[in-house]
Amino acid sequence: MEQLKQQLRAEGIAYRENEPLAAHCTFKIGGPADVFARPETEEQLCRTIALCRECGVKYYLLGNGSNILFEDAGYRGVVIDTTALKMGIGILENVCHPGAAPGDVYDAVAAGAGLKLSALCAAALENGLTGLEFAYGIPGTVGASVVQNIGAYGQEVATSVDSVEVWDRKERAVKALRNDQLAFGYRMSALKASMYSAPATPAAEFFPTPRYVVLSVTFALRHSDTGVVGYGQLAKALDVAVGDRMNTADIRNAVLKVRAAKGMLEDAHRYASPAMQGTKKTNLVDVALESQSKQNGDDGPDFNRHSCGSFFMNPILTPQQAETLPEDAPRFDAALPGGGQGVKTSAAWLIDHAGFHKGFKINENAPAGLSTLHTLALTNRGGASAEDIARLAKTVQDGVEAAFGIRLVPEPVVIGMNLK
Repeated sequence: MEQLKQQLRAEGIAYRENEPLAAHCTFKIGGPADVFARPETEEQLCRTIALCRECGVKYYLLGNGSNILFEDAGYRGVVIDTTALKMGIGILENVCHPGAAPGDVYDAVAAGAGLKLSALCAAALENGLTGLEFAYGIPGTVGASVVQNIGAYGQEVATSVDSVEVWDRKERAVKALRNDQLAFGYRMSALKASMYSAPATPAAEFFPTPRYVVLSVTFALRHSDTGVVGYGQLAKALDVAVGDRMNTADIRNAVLKVRAAKGMLEDAHRYASPAMQGTKKTNLVDVALESQSKQNGDDGPDFNRHSCGSFFMNPILTPQQAETLPEDAPRFDAALPGGGQGVKTSAAWLIDHAGFHKGFKINENAPAGLSTLHTLALTNRGGASAEDIARLAKTVQDGVEAAFGIRLVPEPVVIGMNLK
């Protein structure tokens, strides 16, 4: 480790020692990282990875910390903070896919991996581009959005991704991967798949960082001041029918309103901590704090937002498995992970109907509990440890499995704990 730190200093790559990880994730949980590196360019990022490899030090690439559960002991190695990367947004107008129909054009929008998704969404709205309305309020980064194939309200990021520039850790080379090479699926991509040998089972070679480290993403977005309302809750909020087109700014406002009502936004108070100061524009933090205070009726922290959002993925079942569900269980057409027709059901519905109500705790004084607004969010109610969250998660998993024969799979990256 000393050799690594010497080389980081020699190459001008900033780092801190024994950095508390709780300050860098939305769960507000996690012990210290031995080294917390903050590369500012793609070259420094690739060099940091190379130095870790040369020195035999394990590492993890951290985005905005909205999809990670660190263990209480912290991380024995290097956590690489991708939000320190100084990358902007570039727009190339009127691009046409090879073989596309004449006039079928889009704008190619390139964004650095460490850029906050909120900044990309704001830029799209400002430039009259549609395709990312579903992502407003998701507190992740551009790079993480592709790894996870984030989605909400009837859309996924996969539908807007043109290509991804990556660092191939195995071949030690920069590569460009097209959309059709990324093997997108429900909360899955070829990038994420490299991390797991089976659901919730870390792969020996590439965990907790994918084989392909995202450097930048090019999105294909279309010029329009309207977008499609593809989800029932949004349609209800906008008083329109599913499939109708609405002004993109109105869709954005509706998405944020629905998210806030479920506690699915980040707690704006996190940016007041010394570790996070300067990582988000002050005026945007002020707006978020004011909105949060108005919604909650006080200026304190919102414990419903001390989570990683949805903790469990919606199960995709075979048609035969789906037949065993109660008649009123939600059912949606979906592709099975290995191909073929499947049926997706709602993890939140399963949790609720297995007897876990909003606000559920293992006991009255437990510091971890389900959100009081949404059963799919496991939350730190103040002073919770990673073990507290893991204990709650396993209780919910066991209860759902006992009731319905389905084992829920965690959505976040879980380091140092087994939540299979």
